Amino acid sequence: MDLVNSYKGVVGLVFGNEKSSSSNEDSYVERLLDCISNGKLAEDRRTAMVELQSVVAESSGAQLAFGAMGFPVMMGVLREERDDVEMVRGALETLVGALTPIEHAKIPKNEIQPALMNTDLLSREADSISLLLSLLSEEDFYVRYYTLQLLTALLTNSPNRLQEAILTIPRGITRLMDMLMDREVIRNEALLLLTYLTREAEEIQKIVVFEGAFEKIFSIIKEEGGSDGGVVVQDCIELLNNLIRKNASNQILLRETIGFDPLMSILKLRGSAYSFTQQKTINLLSSLETINLLIMGGSEADPGKDANKLTNKTTLVQKKILDHLLMLGVESQWAPVAVRCAALQCIGNLIIGHSKNLDALASKVLGEGPQEAALNSILRIILRTSSVQEFVAADYVFKSFCEKNADGQTMLASTLIPQPHSMTHAPLEEDVNMSFGSMLLQGLTLSESEVDLETCCRAASVLSHVMKDNIQCKEKVLHIDLEAPTPSLGASEPLMHRVVKYLALSSSMKSKDGKSGGNAYVQPILLKMLVTWLADCPSAVHCFLDSRPHITYLLELVSSSSATVFVKGLAAVLLGECVIYNKSGESGKDAFTVVDSISQKVGLTSYFLKFDEMRKNFLFTSARSAEPRQQLTRSASAGMVEPEDVDGNNLSDQKDEDLPVLSSIFDAAFVNLVKSLEANIREKIVEVYSNPKSKVAVVPAELEQKSGESDGEYVKRLKEFVEKQCSEIQDLLGRNASLAEDVAATGGGSHSRSEQGTGSDRVHVETLRRDLQEASRRLELLKAEKAKIESEASMYKNLAGKMESDLKSLSDAYNSLEQANFQLEKEVRGQNGVGSSAFADVDAIRAQAREEAQKESEAELNDLLVCLGQEQSKVEKLSARLLELGEDVDKLLEDIGDDMGLPGDGEEEED
Repeated sequence: MDLVNSYKGVVGLVFGNEKSSSSNEDSYVERLLDCISNGKLAEDRRTAMVELQSVVAESSGAQLAFGAMGFPVMMGVLREERDDVEMVRGALETLVGALTPIEHAKIPKNEIQPALMNTDLLSREADSISLLLSLLSEEDFYVRYYTLQLLTALLTNSPNRLQEAILTIPRGITRLMDMLMDREVIRNEALLLLTYLTREAEEIQKIVVFEGAFEKIFSIIKEEGGSDGGVVVQDCIELLNNLIRKNASNQILLRETIGFDPLMSILKLRGSAYSFTQQKTINLLSSLETINLLIMGGSEADPGKDANKLTNKTTLVQKKILDHLLMLGVESQWAPVAVRCAALQCIGNLIIGHSKNLDALASKVLGEGPQEAALNSILRIILRTSSVQEFVAADYVFKSFCEKNADGQTMLASTLIPQPHSMTHAPLEEDVNMSFGSMLLQGLTLSESEVDLETCCRAASVLSHVMKDNIQCKEKVLHIDLEAPTPSLGASEPLMHRVVKYLALSSSMKSKDGKSGGNAYVQPILLKMLVTWLADCPSAVHCFLDSRPHITYLLELVSSSSATVFVKGLAAVLLGECVIYNKSGESGKDAFTVVDSISQKVGLTSYFLKFDEMRKNFLFTSARSAEPRQQLTRSASAGMVEPEDVDGNNLSDQKDEDLPVLSSIFDAAFVNLVKSLEANIREKIVEVYSNPKSKVAVVPAELEQKSGESDGEYVKRLKEFVEKQCSEIQDLLGRNASLAEDVAATGGGSHSRSEQGTGSDRVHVETLRRDLQEASRRLELLKAEKAKIESEASMYKNLAGKMESDLKSLSDAYNSLEQANFQLEKEVRGQNGVGSSAFADVDAIRAQAREEAQKESEAELNDLLVCLGQEQSKVEKLSARLLELGEDVDKLLEDIGDDMGLPGDGEEEED
């Protein structure tokens, strides 16, 4: 074998790293193989086989050595020594050991994996696969058992190669199918092998089916005890699912040969219905996966898929599968949550788009004592369950029931009658006899606490399904009176206004960990219901706009920094619906008012950007219709340690428990609705913005001269009319210019990458524009303040000039007084002939006059200095203010000094 020779080179490289131990193992394996192939005594050969089997199962080095030189020896034993059962058994066991990874041997991933290399080597030889399949005809039990184990080991590591090899061998699949009727241990091994073989190989699936696989599978399931059986039942159901997955022909063969009755028997609960072991839970989940595969009908490429799907749905319901599913999903509240969710998912898939199945579910009643409609029981689950996943699954039932089912929607809406006040606050569990609509309204209008907001949003989700695409139901819900009207207080509060109040309340709620909003899906669900309600319903839009704060709140929600992308996007959609479905001509409620509010409070660019942000979110882009559960293989179910963990292992990651709800909100239908609304909203806002409501009613009669009106008055009135028209035209041109900028910036609403890439730039430019306007306004205020200060400065300058003039006059008066005094002294001295008494009197008079004049001048001078001090303080404050405004104070004071100094200079020259 050339492959063996090349393999020896690899082994040599590996052994070369550890010559001491590896060389010993190499020589030991070689010695044992030599004894097996060339030994004279049978007992020695058997002993060597046992020793070889032991060392290969325990040593990775021995596995490598065996792969390099042992396969030809073992194949020779299997081919030539069939009569020696003990040798054949030993050879098969040795081969199984060589292909099985050693658990306790820790081999780095980047190094050679002996078991994988041995598998690859053996699977390359087509003759070896044929030889192994021929051993399945041997009478010895252990030979057949070890052969199946060897084939399973080959298939685990090299599935495609083994599938191709088996297809080329005549009766290869037939021999494997025969093993299903063998003893239990061999049957289980063959079952596991067939499960691996049929996962992706369509040709093998067809052969297995024609070999009677369906009959054998259900025979084994029945023998093992149905859903109460062990892992063998799980393997059987997995094999069954492999055979019918996306395979319409095999589904038809199953339906027309043995039918669906055996499948129904698996779902039927036996014995203690309260006992759900881990294995029973997995078996039931696997069976429910089978139901979903039948409901799919086949692969997308199969032209007969739809017809087969319809037939499967009809047949399943005829076989009373709804009874089993309702028992598992609704009545068996002790069942694990994963089972209940899967059963409810199956119910939704069964009824969607199938009128007879819809009627069958609508007519179902549950309970042995006081009976209750099945839909009421499912609604009760929605309102009361503590499991988010169960809420999503039960909500899917109503979504499927209302999808394109106007009669069903009308039937549910007809029960929307509020209960009397005495029952309004009764606990839900006591309202067994309540109608569907009364229970729904009770959940929708409970008191305003965080727990009840959770219930309210769940009820709102159901109500949105009831109203979807049904104008009659929307009108019916619109006119519901939550309370009896009181003459003194007027009409009762509309249900829509109550929902908007809860929406506003949910945004202000704080959860226990301090985060805002509680559950992240409360606001999106309430917004989704309002979006569904207002869609194509002008009367609902009118009711929404009856309360002015509603638009204000939505504008705040769109601009909120704490709201999520979904909340802001859905609030933007809701605002848009108030434009495109607005038929009101009343001032303050028409489409123009809404558009004008959006433009002033948010800005059209920023508003349209909310659509883009929501559209780019992964939940929005990955929205798709409900798909069946993923394959529940042995490896997938291995993590389910306890029965309760099936609940914890449920449909989503616990780290993001809101994700399943958000995914259900943004399903394909709702995403398509939002996309179509977005296009209409953009177009309508452009139209409204381009054609604002007329401020002047253009009535031809106004253009005619009234009786008794003079020509002058007529001309004056026409002039005023034309001026108003011109004002309107200017306003329109301004709006068109603004709109043109927005449309150019947003690319007319196109979804190109360039538009998405410049969205943040547009918002930044708009912010800068607003900042510039604010700065301009502040600059105007500063200019006005500067003019005021300059006026005050001029006044103080004039006052300072006047004070300086007064000071100069006072100085002149003082000088003249000094001259008069000097003249008087001169005259007195000239009178020498006067007596000493006369001189004494003159001196006294002169001293008194001087003293009086000095006192008078000092008093006036003190007053003047006080005034100058006050004026100087004012001038200093004024100078500081002028410096803040950027004026040159020194230059201004020099000008004042020059102006005041000119007269003084002239007088000095005269002196």
